[in-house]
Amino acid sequence: MIAPIFDPENWSRVPFHFWSVVFFVFGSMVGSFLNVCIYRMPLGLSVVSPPSHCPHCKYSIPWFLNMPLITWLVLRGKCKNCSAPISARYFLVELLTGLMFLFAWWSHGQNSPMLALIYSLVLAGMIAATFIDFEHYIIPDEITIGGVVAGLICSLALPKVHAQTNLGSGLWQGLVGAGVGFGIVYAIVRLGKLMFGRQRVELPLGTKIIFSESAVHLPGNDIPYEELFYRQSDEIVIQAKTLELIDRSYMNVKVRLSPKRLRIEEEEFDPETVHHMEAVGTEITLPREAMGFGDVKFMAAIGAFLGWQATLFSLIVSSFLGSAVGIIGMTVKGRERFARIPYGPYIAAAAAIWIFLPQGLRDEAKHLISMFNLFASPNP
Repeated sequence: MIAPIFDPENWSRVPFHFWSVVFFVFGSMVGSFLNVCIYRMPLGLSVVSPPSHCPHCKYSIPWFLNMPLITWLVLRGKCKNCSAPISARYFLVELLTGLMFLFAWWSHGQNSPMLALIYSLVLAGMIAATFIDFEHYIIPDEITIGGVVAGLICSLALPKVHAQTNLGSGLWQGLVGAGVGFGIVYAIVRLGKLMFGRQRVELPLGTKIIFSESAVHLPGNDIPYEELFYRQSDEIVIQAKTLELIDRSYMNVKVRLSPKRLRIEEEEFDPETVHHMEAVGTEITLPREAMGFGDVKFMAAIGAFLGWQATLFSLIVSSFLGSAVGIIGMTVKGRERFARIPYGPYIAAAAAIWIFLPQGLRDEAKHLISMFNLFASPNP
């Protein structure tokens, strides 16, 4: 049933650029849904209920005011009901998604309409991940783990996505791609933790460090605990000249704070019971990550869709892209502004480059990468 629907010969009976318009319009509609995901997923809200509404006045947006691209332009970026500004990000995501769907059709539609649709799905997920990661420094499991599952299903349904001809080989390449993507990036995360997992910060004499219920407050810098504690073993260490809790005080003590335990010299407390703590010291050691675990799962999803060669390509190219942006950003905006940058968007950009590489260049890249191929498909 599926094969005749996506037979290129059947699609070719309609003018090629009719489908170009269809892909762009459909992509902008998907972009409208991605805006909902980008706003709601990090907040843990449903992406289907309630229907689209203004976040300021809660006005439920009717269908005729929810048309991608057009509505934002007609209303000049304002809510029809309360005139509150609507971020240009909504228009940008719809336009970008429409263009990515269009380019996917131009690049792969003539060869395989189904492949163009699968690549459009991949690009949609990467757009959502990019905007969420830039704003919240996370990539939700709905995108990463959901992407792995969707990638394996697509690998089974269309082995051609991995340049294979039978279902078993396609699924195998999807599994290998997910495994390699996860394994390599997880190894980098662990190595980075060993080499760069602690940041030692020297403070002026007499600096007061405040530990509230949600963050560590340093002079001019508040750091939420969720940005410090990725694992239960992560801990903040300070040699305190004085330490004050609500009901007691100490002098010249070493303090170790982890998600589950507060140690003051030999005494141990449950951090949930310590609502406020102030220390005076000249140095604090903070845990840090070279890369978040969301990036590990994100690379696994890309590998499931695009294969293990694409994961290595994306890892190499994304490192160059991220380094270039970081260096330029620190030069122009200062080191403080770019001390922490999300890595997911650069993985997404590198994977998009792979998708749009001309076939000859992609084959050449595969040939170079496949010199290390230990993952040949099993015989059908």
